[in-house]
This record gives sequence, structure tokens and C-alpha cells, in this order.
Amino acid sequence: MHIFNLHEYQNYFSMSYKERLTAIRREMKLQGIDAYIIPSSDPHISEYLPERYKCIAWASGFTGSAGTLVITPDFAGLWTDARYFVQANEQLNGTGFELVKLKTQGKAEYATWLAERLSAGSRVAFDGFLASVAVAQAVEEVLLPLDILVDGHVDILDAIWGDRPTLPVSPAFLLDDAVTGETTSGKLTRVRETLRAKRVGAHLVSSLDDLAWLLNIRGNDVPCNPVVLGFVLLEETQTTLFIEPSKLTEGDKAVLAQAEVRVKPYEEAFQAILSLKAGAILLDPKRTCFAMYDAVPKSIKIIEDINPSTHLKAIKNDVEIAHTRNVMVKDGVAMTRFFKWVEEEVQHGQLTEIGIADKLQEIRAQGDGFVDISFDTIAGYRAHGALPHYKATEESDAVLKPAGLLLVDSGGQYKDGTTDITRVVSLGNIAAAEKTDYTLVLKAMIEGSLLIFPKGTRGYQIDAVTRRPLWETGRNYGHGTGHGVGFFLNVHEGPHVLNPTNIDIPIAEGMISSIEPGLYREGEYGIRIENLVLSKAFESTQFGDFMHFETLTICYIATDLIDKSLLDDKHVQWLNAYNAWVFEKLEPYLAAEEARWLKAKTMGI
Repeated sequence: MHIFNLHEYQNYFSMSYKERLTAIRREMKLQGIDAYIIPSSDPHISEYLPERYKCIAWASGFTGSAGTLVITPDFAGLWTDARYFVQANEQLNGTGFELVKLKTQGKAEYATWLAERLSAGSRVAFDGFLASVAVAQAVEEVLLPLDILVDGHVDILDAIWGDRPTLPVSPAFLLDDAVTGETTSGKLTRVRETLRAKRVGAHLVSSLDDLAWLLNIRGNDVPCNPVVLGFVLLEETQTTLFIEPSKLTEGDKAVLAQAEVRVKPYEEAFQAILSLKAGAILLDPKRTCFAMYDAVPKSIKIIEDINPSTHLKAIKNDVEIAHTRNVMVKDGVAMTRFFKWVEEEVQHGQLTEIGIADKLQEIRAQGDGFVDISFDTIAGYRAHGALPHYKATEESDAVLKPAGLLLVDSGGQYKDGTTDITRVVSLGNIAAAEKTDYTLVLKAMIEGSLLIFPKGTRGYQIDAVTRRPLWETGRNYGHGTGHGVGFFLNVHEGPHVLNPTNIDIPIAEGMISSIEPGLYREGEYGIRIENLVLSKAFESTQFGDFMHFETLTICYIATDLIDKSLLDDKHVQWLNAYNAWVFEKLEPYLAAEEARWLKAKTMGI
């Protein structure tokens, strides 16, 4: 492999994105690579990444959490979905990269693009530690039949990213059983029961949230996600945690040892897979990197399936649910104080998007057990609200004025739960069209919240019902209606989702999901209203078992933006009952002035 010489480039550490692209192409030429793929991922196929693995941001400037770069000698593109189109156009300007709009979220459409442009004998490469098995297979399925070589063992970036961050070394910690509601031993036993049923002797857990749930361990290795870098290898008679040992105290190691979990250095995980002796191993193709998959000895049968822990952790136990209800009160108090502050301070003309995001985190941090925000706060004023995953920068930071719509999508990580909430408020002088759009989005959110559905219903069915009020008026939104949410874990949690994709995962009792329809008018404003809900049994009839949702989020929904004529009686009744419940739950924790303010906000319409 060519070793990049730092002296070959002037001012290496301040290289522009175009210069970085030139450096990548130079390495490609030296290694005989016709196309290089850079996924947004890490060896654990995470959505949110440690600094070391923010490869797309380093190479192109795009900071969204989903996308893939494809580089050829004469083209460089970012493939991403509708959530990021506006953001990508702005961030890629002048970098040498172009936006390529995905037609289907999550699909490897760039493989077909490459197939149409490369000739037989061409070589396509990627770093197998950054690509999931599913992504690697999708690329191979398209290109290999055309006699295009696919090499998943090439890391070009490490040779040219001279100041690349090292892996994080923040301490990890174990959670008490009183918080999790289940011991590590109990969780390991349940996973092994699944493995035995599948006649599998080994199982590699690469995904960090599965590892965290399985071993009741949390950390601070990834911003906004309380996880720790590591792998877990389950075998029939032993469990091994591969982690930087210094992250654990001797006491925590002793607790893990009691659960028959031994600790080995993080970097030994790859060798452990190379040396595996089991007859079969279960790997999740969407949550395991290709490098680890390809390291499995050929004599061992690979069973590709969703991690058993992914299914298990999606069903919250009674202890987790009780803690979550409690954390919603703390978060609701914080949101109340925040919006009251915004309403009062906006008149002075000193508020900015970054400033209010910082203030919200400051207010949340006053809550008992607060650890971190659960994702970068989206505080979008007016046109910025039309960017579903907007994050204000120094260049884009807008000054709030007493006019227009403000969208705030935020959440908190507490030691007893995770929150995710979106609200839109009026800062003044709202047009009739904005009220119409707001009311229809609210109507959609209520439709999803009120839904009673047969047991076994899939997320795409709930997605369609929720969208109906918008579809009926020729409106729609480009993201999913909802996602699973972890317990003091990742704010985006599988296996279920509420989106148009035909994913065959039923909505089960005990799952926590978001319901968050939206509407975005580019260059004008955006609207999204989001609550978290718990799926519960409803009733059994001669036609089967039915389920419904319990709303968990406790924060007022603004009523001064509503055109009541667009709502049916059931929507008005739900809204009035919800806002009254919000006041009832939060009033005991508010100062008298705060309670009076919230009382006015929650008056029935």
C-alpha cells in the first residue's frame, strides 16, 4: 500500500475539501481503484459516530447522519435521502462533491450507478470496517456479475487523514438492576435460548446499543448516545466483552465476572473471530461490519439474522416503563420553562438558534439524572424549520424575531430514560397558510395517537393512517412517521419503524415509538409535531386482539396556530384532554408564575 507523504501537500492540516478529494483520487490511482465508496458508519454500524469515524464529514463537509460518498476519477457524489437534500446542497457547495438524490431511503442505489459506468475488470473498493454486511452484499450482487472486482479491505483515508482523532477513552459504568429491571445474567440467558433454538453456538454483537442493553453498561464514547465502544462474543459456555479495559473499574469488572462475562482488550475482537471454533455463528447483516463477517473461518456456517437482543430490548419491561413515565415529567418541566423563556425573551431581539439550543440544554441539565442531550437540538427558525435535520452553525445561526414559526426538535438522556420531542410555536404574525399547515400536521399526529389496531400490525400501516389527513389535501413529508426509542440508550432504536418501507416487524406491546408527522415548505417554514407513545394491549374481541397507544410525552401543544374548522370533534377532544393532562402532571413542579403561564397555554379550544 502507498504510504501518504505529508510533505507532498502544502498546509496539509488545513487542506480544503477539494484538496482532500484530490488526495483520495491520488491514492485510488496508485492502488488501481476505479471507484471508492465511503459509507457513513463505523465498525459497529452506528448512526451517530465517534469523531474518528466521521469520514464523510472529513472528506466532503457533509455532516448529516445518513449518506454514502462514491468517488471516481471524474465524479464525486453524495447519495442521501430527502431529509438531507437542502442541507447537502449547502454543505457540498464548492467541495467537488455533488448531491445525488436517493429515490428509496437506505438503498445502495450507487451500486447501479457504478454498474452503468464501469467496464468489466474495473475495481471498486471500500473499507470493510465501515460497511455493513448488507451494504457490501448489495454492492457485490450488482457488480460481481458484471466482472467488476469488489474489494472490501481498503482504507484509503487513514493514509491521508493525518490528524485523524483517536478512539475515545471515556469511562464506562454499569447500571443497577433497579434501573434496568433485569440482570445481565437474565438477558444473556434469554439470548442464549434464542441461539439454541436456531442451533447456533456463537453470536457476535457489534452494535453498541445492543451491547449496552445486554450487559447493562453505559458510556460516553459517542455524542448524545450513552454507549461504549466494544464487541460481545457469546459462545455456548462463555461471554467475552472486548473493550478498552481501562474504561471499567475493578468493581465493574467483578460485577461482570459474576455474570460470567470476561473482559478482553477491544482490539482482540477481530482475532477472536479469526480463531473461532464454533459450528455456526449468528451475525446481524445490518449491524455487523463486513470486515468482521469476512473474518469468520470458512468452516463455520454464518446465520444471518437480526440480533436477538434487538427484539428483546425493544420491549420495555415494567421497571423501564415506570422510569420513562417519570422522566417525561422532568423533561416536560424543562420544555415548559424553555418555551416560556423564549416567548418572553424574543421581544428583545437577542435570541439566536444556537443560543436557544444551548439554553434548552442548560434547563434540561437542571433535571435530576440528566446526562446529555439525546441528539443535536434542531432549532429551526422560519426557513430553517424546513430542514428536517437542521443544525445551526455560526454561518447559518438566525436571529429570532417576534414573527414567524419556530420548530424545536430535541431530547434528553437521563439515567432513567430517553426523550425525543418536537414542538412548533408562533413567535408572532402568522399567516393563514401557516395555520392550515400546522393544523393538518397536528391532525395527522392525533390520528396516529388515537389509532386502535390489530395485534401484528406493521409500522408501514400505522405510517399510512397517520399521513391520511395530509394526503387528503395533497400534502406529504419525506421522512418516516416514527421510530423506536431506547431506554437511556439510542434515540433511534430498532427493529421497528413507522415509515413507508415494507419492514416485516409487528408493533408489539411494550415498544416505545415516536409519532412525528411534518410538512416542509422549502425557503419558508417547517412544521413537525412529535410525541413518544407506548404500545399497549387494548381489548380482545371475536375478531382478534387489538392494541393502542399511550402517549408518554408531557408538553403542551400550541393552540394559537390552530384553524379549528379543519379538525373533527375527536381531534378537538383529544387535544383538549391532552393539554389538560399536561397541566395536571406538570403543575406540582412549577413555580406559581410558570404554572399560570402553562395554564393559559393549555386552555381548551
